[in-house]
Amino acid sequence: MFDMLLNADIWLFRLINDGMQNAVFDFLAPLLTNKKNWTPIFIIVVVALAWKGGYRGRVALLLTIPVILLSDQISATFIKPMVARIRPCVALDNVNALIGIKKSFSFPSSHAANSIAAATLYSRFYPDKRFYFFVLAIIICFTRVYVGVHYPFDVVAGGLIGYASALFVYKVYLLIEKKYKIHSELDRTN
Repeated sequence: MFDMLLNADIWLFRLINDGMQNAVFDFLAPLLTNKKNWTPIFIIVVVALAWKGGYRGRVALLLTIPVILLSDQISATFIKPMVARIRPCVALDNVNALIGIKKSFSFPSSHAANSIAAATLYSRFYPDKRFYFFVLAIIICFTRVYVGVHYPFDVVAGGLIGYASALFVYKVYLLIEKKYKIHSELDRTN
């Protein structure tokens, strides 16, 4: 059974990394997968949430810290060293390694964990924008496979970790809010 899953993972990896290869994706995927390229957008989001987001925006912004810390620590600090899965760009031949050869471990994807965690958290505060949050997160997940640094199951596992981390932190927040009666439901909409 485990061998069947590994073979399916490699097959899906080849389908995305090689079978979908084209000049547009070859240009866009390295740009979209690089965290540094998201810095201006991140700064705009932080300023918008802090300045114009009201109570809801500031809480979402504040909760981003424990959500990302939790998802990142679970994926990068605890699971990656335990599983020690070699990245496809190192383990397989003929990989389109568009951002170079990364020698750190592959499973699970921290990019996927963090992007899905953020999408899940912000969807709780802005449910009408849920589609956009998840499309963006899924694009980031896809690029990790396309550029050759993750297998598809790496990003699925990372996504599940991110989703669970965001839900956990959000539920803790709701318990604290209820216990200390921080704000009413009406105030949260501002």
